[in-house]
Formats: sequence, C-alpha cells, structure tokens
Amino acid sequence: MSPRWNPNPDVRTVRHVVYDLHVHLVFVTKYRRRAMTGEMLTRCEEIMREVCEDFEAELNQFDGEEDHVRRHLWGGHFWSGPYFAGSCGGAPLTVVRQYIENQQRPL
Repeated sequence: MSPRWNPNPDVRTVRHVVYDLHVHLVFVTKYRRRAMTGEMLTRCEEIMREVCEDFEAELNQFDGEEDHVRRHLWGGHFWSGPYFAGSCGGAPLTVVRQYIENQQRPL
C-alpha cells in the first residue's frame, strides 16, 4: 500500500470487493394504518440488529412512527466479484441521520 494513500474510513474492503453502502430503508404498514407501538418498534430493532450482524452490516440508525419504520444500514457485502458499489443517492449521511432521528416514535 502506498504511504501517500489515506484510506477513507467509510469505504470498506473485503478481498476483491470495495464498498461504501449506506441504505435508508422505510417499511410502511398496509394502508399506512397506525399499528406500530413502541414495544413493536423495539422488537423490530432487535431483529434488524441480528440480521445485520449475520450479514456483516451495521445498523446505524433505527426509528419509526405508528405507520412506518426507518432504518439506516451501512455495509454488508451481498455479492461476489471485484467491484465498487455506493448508494444513498449522494445525500450526506448527516442529513439521513437527522431525518431518522426526527421521527415521532410512539410510546
């Protein structure tokens, strides 16, 4: 590795793969019904953390409201072969985090 190269801590490498995947997922209840409770969101977060751990991804943010759940995932290599993949539409991560943090989570 060249001494002039300063690695970006957000870019991950695994063998022949280089990636910087930040995914913002929104799961909505059917007909946007207000069905989610705080207890349900807590359990949903536990499940998502377990799934992310299995896929070597990181659940950075998790929150929701009565009719949807929002997640911000980072990482996870779900492919083979050498290439680079990036996502999140170019939005700064600070904007995505702020958007998720401002959800009005039910009690």
